[in-house]
Amino acid sequence: MSSHPSPRPVADLFSADGRLLAIPRRPARREALLAHLTETLFDFGRVYREPEVDAALKTVHDDHAALRRYLVVGGFLARTKDGSAYHRQQTPPAPGGAAPAAA
Repeated sequence: MSSHPSPRPVADLFSADGRLLAIPRRPARREALLAHLTETLFDFGRVYREPEVDAALKTVHDDHAALRRYLVVGGFLARTKDGSAYHRQQTPPAPGGAAPAAA
């Protein structure tokens, strides 16, 4: 038997109508949520304007600004210097926020 519980699926963070119940405080749970949101809301190779990012995030939670900030700080979305455009990162961040080693 493993001493570590298996990670819970992100599905339990959402209500039956698909709304996020709360943004997890625990970094590992939040990272799993952010990875899920990135996968389901944003396409590779597409540039999103800030209102588009906010509109997508508002479909799951009212605090879209916090989610957007977490996505950028966590490395899931990249933002232009002027903050006007966003795009999905090609490589998801390594667990724990560590930069992946160069191959």
